[in-house]
Amino acid sequence: MTTENNKVAVGALNKIMELELAGVVKYTHYSLMVFGYNRIPIVSWLKGNATESLDHAHKAGELVTLLGGHPSLRIGALLETERHDIGDILRESLEHETLALLAYYDLLKIATATHPGTNGVQSVLLEEYAREMIVLEEVHLDEVNKMLRNPGDIRSFVK
Repeated sequence: MTTENNKVAVGALNKIMELELAGVVKYTHYSLMVFGYNRIPIVSWLKGNATESLDHAHKAGELVTLLGGHPSLRIGALLETERHDIGDILRESLEHETLALLAYYDLLKIATATHPGTNGVQSVLLEEYAREMIVLEEVHLDEVNKMLRNPGDIRSFVK
């Protein structure tokens, strides 16, 4: 791996780290804003997502330092709709998770690029990491998608 290619990978990993850290803040905030009969299981699920996001940020930061980079101190966008209905929270979560998924796909492209001028790092380590995280994010998106459906509705939720 060349230094220039490492910079591209480090940039992608720092973006992931920032998105995941934003997830920690968002999911923690959401867990505080849930009210009603189903509060306890939903709060538990949201807290679990906050913990998972922190774990994901830490993994990305470890890879940044493995590549000789400096982990970002920034946090991704924290804008919210200011609506705290569980449906609104889940739709915001779906949007956030979609951005994270796209960031992992970007990393996968970097890790598997083999053509000159693509700034790829050709790293099995980064490729496997990206694939593992893509699977986790896609499963998570499916969870949120199913939570947004009406009971008995088997069709996928559409934004």
